[in-house]
Amino acid sequence: MDEQTPGRRSGAPTIKDVAALAGVSYRTVSNVVNGHKYISEATRTKVEAAIAEIGYRPQLAARQLRSGRSNLLTLSVPFVSHPYFAQLAHAVVTEAERFGYDVVIDETRGLLERELRVAAGFRTILTDGILFSPLSIDLERFEAERGSTPLVLLGERFRSERIDSVVVDNVRSSYDATMCLIESGRRTLGFLGNVKVGTIGAAPADLRIRGFQKALDEAGLTADPAHIVTVSRWDQSSPDGDYSREEGYERTKELIERLGAGGAGGASGASNPLGGLDGLVCANDLLAIGALRAFREAGISVPGDIAVVGWDNTAEAAFSAPSLTTISPDLHEIARLAIVAMLRRLDEPEAEPRTDHAPYSLVRRESTAVG
Repeated sequence: MDEQTPGRRSGAPTIKDVAALAGVSYRTVSNVVNGHKYISEATRTKVEAAIAEIGYRPQLAARQLRSGRSNLLTLSVPFVSHPYFAQLAHAVVTEAERFGYDVVIDETRGLLERELRVAAGFRTILTDGILFSPLSIDLERFEAERGSTPLVLLGERFRSERIDSVVVDNVRSSYDATMCLIESGRRTLGFLGNVKVGTIGAAPADLRIRGFQKALDEAGLTADPAHIVTVSRWDQSSPDGDYSREEGYERTKELIERLGAGGAGGASGASNPLGGLDGLVCANDLLAIGALRAFREAGISVPGDIAVVGWDNTAEAAFSAPSLTTISPDLHEIARLAIVAMLRRLDEPEAEPRTDHAPYSLVRRESTAVG
């Protein structure tokens, strides 16, 4: 016998234990648990008190089978350790709670076989729907493997007219980042984070460099091909891949050496130590933070000699030295839009798919300061 509740068996409490404690039938307990309307308030209160007292947990699997819903979503991202995806996961979990959903986090590591599993709907995982940020899979393979589990795409790896998606405008946001430099008086700009066509991660990189080039065109400027820095092919053994701090640091060191600026002038020098290069747009914050270190080690002043801007607004951006100007996507709005799109898809399976654009802002900090 349980010393605190006479007459109740040891082990996990059952619906009959609740009924005995509340002095009602087990069917009445079942009706309360399942939210039936025709239960008096007094009976409902008594049953809920008994449930709380003995810690009874309803048999969720049976309820899920009856309702057809698990109230569980899956967020599938390349790397949970990457600052952007870690912050996105936090936002999705927070927003999902507001709608009564729990979230399972799946890490694909950008592996095609794992992304194919996501596209197929996992099959062995009980989930109402999947929020998917793909990295390796292309549209043709995705649509060929597509399962019946509702799915919302996050980001612009590819777009499908048959799938709901939530995106941030990579072209426009990169354009705004570049214009920030141009408007501050920078005239010779470079881009760190170019990715070769066919390489994992190429889609957002391609869109961001397109925005960079659009801003230059409108300002009547051109970029020297030597100032467009390509990052290495994605290393799937790394949690950060080709957009890492290390990659930003190494590629910027090479740029400095190529321009003959190692150890040169700095802010007090008579001329720009980078051969005129005075602005750098980075495809993400991690690349930018690596670049800041390389410039600092070479005695090159930021923003005195070169201004730097990133993309993501990671927590590190505000604490780098100097603090980093960056594009800040509204992650909570991305999460909200994604969950709303998913719930709409669950309620209206035949609804026309749509693409929602989440807002972003440019956060100005020390790395682009004027004067």
